Amino acid sequence: MSSITLRFLAAPSTVNFGGKVHGGTVMKWIDEAGYACATTWSHNYCVTVFIGSIRFHRPIMIGDLVEVEARLAYTGSTSMNIAVEVRSGDMKGGQMTKTTECLIVFVAVDSHGRPLPVDAFTPSTPGEMALAERARVHLEAARQAASVG
Repeated sequence: MSSITLRFLAAPSTVNFGGKVHGGTVMKWIDEAGYACATTWSHNYCVTVFIGSIRFHRPIMIGDLVEVEARLAYTGSTSMNIAVEVRSGDMKGGQMTKTTECLIVFVAVDSHGRPLPVDAFTPSTPGEMALAERARVHLEAARQAASVG
C-alpha cells in the first residue's frame, strides 16, 4: 500500500491559545500518518529523519473533520519520501479544504537502528510521477543546503 488516510475529529484537547488546533498537534498527525505509510510499505519499523517544506495554509477549527493523507512519493535504497496533505472541514458543510502540506522522509531500521533496504516505488500515473519528481528535487535541494552550512 503506497498511501494511507487517517480521519478523525479535531478534539478540544488540541486547542491552542487562539482557539484553533495547535500547529504542533498537526505536525504530530503528519508524523503518525507518514509513519503508518512508511511502515506499511517497508514492513519494518521506521524512523523520521527529515521533515521539510511544511506549509500551514489555514487553521483547523476544533470540531472539524480532519483527513491526513500520506502518499509515498519517492524511495531511495533505505528511505521513503512521503508527501502528506492535511485537509479539514465542517462536517455539516461537507467541504474539505487543504490546511497543511509537507514532505517527510522515513528510514526503515532493524532492531539495532541500522538502515534496512526498502522496495522501490515506481510511480504509475502522471500525478504520481510529478509528485516523485517534486520529492526528488526537494531532497536534492535539502542535501545541497546541508552541505553548504
